[in-house]
Amino acid sequence: MRICMIGTGYVGLVTGACLAEIGNDVWCVDVDGSKIEALRGGRIPIYEPGLDVIVGRNVEQGRLRFTTELKEALDESLFVIIAVGTPPDSCGAADLSCVFSVARAVGELMDGYKLVVAKSTVPVGTTEKIKETIREALEGRNRGDIGFDVAFCPEFLKEGSAVEDFMRPDRVICGTETERAAGLLRELFSFFTFREDRMLFMSIPSAELTKYASNAMLATRISFMNELARFCEKTGADITQIRRGMGSDSRIGSAFLYAGIGYGGSCFPKDVQALIHSGREAGTPFSILEAVEAVNRGQRSWFFDKISSHYDGDLAGRTFAVWGLSFKPNTDDIREAPALELIPRLIDGGARVRAYDPVAEENAGRALAERGIEAGGPGGRLLFCPDNYEALRGADALLLLTEWPLFRKPDFERMKNLMASPVIFDGRNQYSATLMKAFGFVYRAVGRAEAGPQP
Repeated sequence: MRICMIGTGYVGLVTGACLAEIGNDVWCVDVDGSKIEALRGGRIPIYEPGLDVIVGRNVEQGRLRFTTELKEALDESLFVIIAVGTPPDSCGAADLSCVFSVARAVGELMDGYKLVVAKSTVPVGTTEKIKETIREALEGRNRGDIGFDVAFCPEFLKEGSAVEDFMRPDRVICGTETERAAGLLRELFSFFTFREDRMLFMSIPSAELTKYASNAMLATRISFMNELARFCEKTGADITQIRRGMGSDSRIGSAFLYAGIGYGGSCFPKDVQALIHSGREAGTPFSILEAVEAVNRGQRSWFFDKISSHYDGDLAGRTFAVWGLSFKPNTDDIREAPALELIPRLIDGGARVRAYDPVAEENAGRALAERGIEAGGPGGRLLFCPDNYEALRGADALLLLTEWPLFRKPDFERMKNLMASPVIFDGRNQYSATLMKAFGFVYRAVGRAEAGPQP
């Protein structure tokens, strides 16, 4: 089948490449000419395991092409998939300007039937507005005779495992309003129905809200566990033991019950804020989600206060090693990453930071530079190190902020010898408190008993 994928960001590129991988002919369209040229040259603008291999193979075999010319891709395609960004505006609402701009362009250029599928995460009612925008553009050309359908198919891709998530989805949700659209989508995604029918058809508004509701529920679980972890530290309970007890209940399950330093990335913060905004506009506020967001905002401050109080509020002249700059492992995405909030606060307190991340250093460096913190700049307050052990050299403490697999089984004896003081602030609860005590570390985690010599 022939597909026009509009947008080559995270969702668009992964979706387009994976659809080509199962035999479709896919045009990927983007207004960013430099990005298109890079993709044509085999350079992938994001880090996602396995994506470079799929893109390279399908470009070589002619099923995946990149262009800045929408008309070129549109003429050859039956499916038009919109996967452009919907970032939050200053009020937290989803900025839909790119979505409607694309819809208008489609209406101005299409010359025959198309199934227009919104994949960008959008508030309830947006797909209907996409349909209205396309219809108005067609009527403006006196081409109201051209037929089209719209649908909404949300993405459920986790950064770091997006290719696997696409190829082996839990479910494929399709919001449709005509039998023709439903039939075409069933054919497009028939690859996922060989062994088990994982397709769920529903109304378009229900599909739009399902995406927001799913992310909001997962964010709620995270914030609940983080708030519970704070209580654990006051009462002597251990959040890791509680997680196992809760997760063994079949009604609850174990997913997203890990306490830490708050959720980040491009989805949870944005989607929770957008749903809160939509609820307020509809006169049905999401008071639970407002609390979820507040807890998440406060979790990084709570963790910073844990660090600061260990030193009686005096961070001046101290050196902190930071392991992990991305918001989660297996991605270079630093949006809403804990490191980008904690590093400036440490430096503002007079500390120095030696940081390491396997893939996110470049992105983090740009983001911190925008805040006036240059790596290797005046005073040497921030240094990016070539490996995780080098980051420990002379450090007064280690801050574990991203749970990269590389950090799970380090050489603790080597770590202790490199550090000026054997102190670990574990924001991801990666290590055993008993083991840390045996190695002589002062160990501070999240919602767990402190281990090691007390200050």
